[in-house]
Amino acid sequence: MAYIHDLRQKVGHMRLILNSASGALLNDQGAVLLQERADTGGWGFPGGYLEYGESYAKCVQREYLEDAGIHIKPVKLLALQDYDEYTYPNGDVVQPINAFYLVQATKQAPQAPKPSETLRTKYFALDQEPPLFFNAQHAQMWEILQHN
Repeated sequence: MAYIHDLRQKVGHMRLILNSASGALLNDQGAVLLQERADTGGWGFPGGYLEYGESYAKCVQREYLEDAGIHIKPVKLLALQDYDEYTYPNGDVVQPINAFYLVQATKQAPQAPKPSETLRTKYFALDQEPPLFFNAQHAQMWEILQHN
């Protein structure tokens, strides 16, 4: 987040277009792993903003490790989302361009997620949608999973 932090130091709460990547990891029963976010509370798909020079695929791998403590690889691009706006509790407004991937775990031994980003992770059946963070974007991702 150093890139975004440095950018915000220069532009304050100005509206920004930012690139992000997130992923859906399904277990053997078809339930999806979500993170309960430390910053906003709600549940969401692990993911986050690209650092300068980073690809969407590398970003989702890094963010999954930070948010869920799991090494993953992107398997399939499910959607490119580019029309929603989100206002963070501190007043920052963003239009994220998000690459949403189906991902697969690559290592069995997970590590602890960053406590500054994730309160906990949990698998949810696709017919039991929890209260979602950034409801428009994450609700769309939820719907995409239900139809794949």
